[in-house]
Amino acid sequence: MTNQTNLNTREKYARYVTTSFSAGLEPITVTHAEGVRISDDAGREYIDCYSGIAVTNAGHGHPKVREAAKQQIDRLVHCSSYTYYVEPVADLAERLADVTPRRLQKSFFSNSGAEGIEAALRLAKVYTGKREFIALERSFHGRSFGTLSLTGNMARKTRGGPYAGGFFFAPAPYTYRSLFGEDPEVVAEQSARALENVIRFHSSGDVAAFIMEPVMGEGGMIVPPPSYIRRVKEILDKYGILFIADEVQSGFGRTGKLFAIEHAGVEPDIMVMAKGIADGFPLAATIAREEIADSFKPGEHLSTFGGNPVACAAALANLDVMLEEDLPGQAARKGEAALARLRAIQADHECIGEVRGAGLMIGIELVQSRATKEPAPALAKALRAYCREHGVLVGVAGIDGNVIRLQPPLVIAEDDLNVALDVVAAGVAELSGVAAGAR
Repeated sequence: MTNQTNLNTREKYARYVTTSFSAGLEPITVTHAEGVRISDDAGREYIDCYSGIAVTNAGHGHPKVREAAKQQIDRLVHCSSYTYYVEPVADLAERLADVTPRRLQKSFFSNSGAEGIEAALRLAKVYTGKREFIALERSFHGRSFGTLSLTGNMARKTRGGPYAGGFFFAPAPYTYRSLFGEDPEVVAEQSARALENVIRFHSSGDVAAFIMEPVMGEGGMIVPPPSYIRRVKEILDKYGILFIADEVQSGFGRTGKLFAIEHAGVEPDIMVMAKGIADGFPLAATIAREEIADSFKPGEHLSTFGGNPVACAAALANLDVMLEEDLPGQAARKGEAALARLRAIQADHECIGEVRGAGLMIGIELVQSRATKEPAPALAKALRAYCREHGVLVGVAGIDGNVIRLQPPLVIAEDDLNVALDVVAAGVAELSGVAAGAR
């Protein structure tokens, strides 16, 4: 049987590509992308406010990143960086030690966020000699067996259980839907106390690490109060528990700082980076304090493609772009303006329950009514389609699929951002009846 057919790309996907895990691909065949724009096979352009799930932070195909990768391809594509010394791997590890919080120093390289989290879990175990972990409800840490065991989201875990034991979950500091009310400082303190209760009453006293996303992406673009993170660190230190920061989605300028944990001024013991690290090239880094990183023994962990020279060269150039063009600062300024405008739109529409975000990591939570806060996933789905039909690509997040996520490349021009917000505003105005009709 020959695979040479006259099928178009979408037909080949239907026949040969496993997509049953997806609720439905966007009806776009992407042929080209540059900066903040994506083009399809019909020649139509879209403003990309999704960035391949917060990956192309420096824009699609940034010239400096692209050129660095091309030059590296001509020199060396692959040579196991855990068997031989490879220059761009060493250079990137040095740069990451320089730009990450204080004592974080040594990096383990892999290919994806899930791999990076798995490495962090194993590293925490071998360093502490403990075997249990605590994560947050509504969290998402990947789709491998270990990272799903750590994920506090039933929708992501369905039909994959039973999962590994020794994983416990504390309430997320989700001010909009917290059991502790809506005052951020009260939510911060009570959520931190709840975490301590999990340590004392749920665990066996054998907790190696606590892990959290400094801004929770898949859970609904939830921004914890900075005081929560600071209080949590105090509790973890009290019990001798490591703090793992999952910066897979929130890192590399996305929230207005190079890393989201910087907003709280807290130094994690281990930090995981991926997505935006190389502007589209597959790479992850798990960085830790030197004494933690050195606790691995020969043969205990490895990644065949981890530290790929091309991806590392791209990541080095990406870091240069981040700092030279002040992309975190751009994200902070543009995000502040976008949040102000979206909150003005919110005031006119009962279906917008909350607008929240940090930098250009923004969520619009859609509800049936502000009084009930009942999620409106049908409206979110319709608004995403409306935006696409009007030339803007957005995402959807949240446990109930009712949060529109805006995560454009950080290089987006203010005019393009305003056009995207115009489309969102028009879509909300036109579709607001969808929420009422779905009751």
